Amino acid sequence: MKFNPHDYQKYAIQFLTQNKAAALLLDMGLGKTVITLTALWELAFDYFDIEKVLIIAPKRVAESTWRSEIEKWEHLSGLTYSIVLGTKQQRENALNQKALLYIINRENVSWLIKNHKWDFDAVVIDELSSFKSNKTERFKALKKVRPYVKRIIGLTGTPAPNSLMDLWAEIYLLDMGKRLGRYIGGFRERFFIPDKRNQQIVFSYKPKDGAEEKIYSLISDICISMKALDHLEMPKLVNNNIAVEMNGKEQKIYDKFKSDMVLSIENKDLDAVNAAALSNKLLQMSNGAVYADDSTTVKIHDRKLDALEDLIEAANGKPLLVAYWYKHDKQRILERFDAAEINTADDIERWNKGEVSIALIHPASAGHGLNLQQGGSTVVWFGLTWSLELYQQLNARLYRQGQKNTVFIHHIITKNTIDENVIKALEKKNVSQNSLIDAVKARLMP
Repeated sequence: MKFNPHDYQKYAIQFLTQNKAAALLLDMGLGKTVITLTALWELAFDYFDIEKVLIIAPKRVAESTWRSEIEKWEHLSGLTYSIVLGTKQQRENALNQKALLYIINRENVSWLIKNHKWDFDAVVIDELSSFKSNKTERFKALKKVRPYVKRIIGLTGTPAPNSLMDLWAEIYLLDMGKRLGRYIGGFRERFFIPDKRNQQIVFSYKPKDGAEEKIYSLISDICISMKALDHLEMPKLVNNNIAVEMNGKEQKIYDKFKSDMVLSIENKDLDAVNAAALSNKLLQMSNGAVYADDSTTVKIHDRKLDALEDLIEAANGKPLLVAYWYKHDKQRILERFDAAEINTADDIERWNKGEVSIALIHPASAGHGLNLQQGGSTVVWFGLTWSLELYQQLNARLYRQGQKNTVFIHHIITKNTIDENVIKALEKKNVSQNSLIDAVKARLMP
C-alpha cells in the first residue's frame, strides 16, 4: 500500500529524525507505528545514523502489529526485522538473525540485557507508560544500557495514566534525568507535597501549586502530542452511566464489610487485610460476587447482570463488547448469556466479521494494538478499573479511525458503592492527562 502521510504525520516523522530523544504522545488511531517506522527508515537509509534498533512492545503488539505495518507499506521496503519471542532458544535464534529491527516484548527486556552484549544504537518503546515505575526490573535493566543508546523514541497515548509522578521514569529513559532530575526523590521533593498519609507513612502525593505547568514546560522540547479529534474525522462518542441499586439486605452486607473489613456470609469468611484488599473486595461486591478467603465465590446480587440483559435486549442484535475484570464476573455472564470471549486472533476475526453478538474482553489482555472497530460500536463496562490507561485503551479499540458508527460507552455503576468513586477518579485523571497532552500539543503551520 502506498503511504500518503497527513501533514501531522510528516511533522511527527521530522520531529523524530531531528531529535535524538523524543516522545510522541499520540492519541489512538493516529498511526504511531507507521510514523515511527518511516522515521527509522530515513535514519537508517537516508542519514545512515542507525544500524540496529530494539523495539519494545506489549506482547500481542510485538507479535503482529509491527510486522504487519512493515509488510503493509510500500515505502518501508528494505526494513528487515526479527521478532524476539517464544522460548529461550527461539529468542536466541531471533537475536542471531541479521536485521535492522529486533522486536521484543517488554517482559523479556531484562533477560535480553542480562544475557546479551548490548549492541543496539536505537530503542523504540511502544507504550512508554509501561515503564512508568522505576522499581520494575524492565526499567532498571534499560536504565543500565541507556547511556549506550544513540537514539530513543517513546510512544504512548497515556503518558501519565495515574498521576504526574508516573512521568519521572518515562522521561528519565529519554533524557537520563536532564529535565526532571536524576532521582525520583528529588523530583518528588521539587514538585509534590504529601497528600494521604498515616503519621510518617505517606501513601500518595499531590502536585505543588504551579508544578504541572512547570513539568510540562520542562519536557515540551522532546514531547509532542496530537489528538485524533484534531486530525481525523472521528465518530461521535456517547458516554452513558447506568445506575443499579442493591436492595436493603445486599446494601447492608456491603456496608458492614466496608466498615469492619471482615465478614462471614454463607459460612464463608471475607477478610481485607489492608486498604488495597478492601478496595478489591468492594469492587467485586459492587459487581455482584466476591471471592472468599478460601477462593470460592460468594454471590451478593444480580443487579449488573439484569442491567446487562436490558442492554442486550435494547441492542436488538447489535454487537456488544463487554469489559469484565474478575473471573467470577466472566463466569456469571457466560452462565446467563450466549457470549464469547476475545482472546485469540481467530476470536478477533470472528468479531470483526460480525459473527459475535456479545463479546467478553478483559482490559489487561486487550488494551493495546487490537483493531475491533469493524465488529461493533458499543462498549459495556460491567466492572470498572482504576487504571485510566487500560480504560482509555480498551475504549479506543472501537472509538478510532475507521469506525463508521456512533460509539457508545456504557458504564454499569452500582449506587452507594466504590463504583461511584472509580468513575469519578477516571474522569479526574482524564482532566489532568488532557492538560498534559494539551501542554505539549504540536502546533502545525496551516
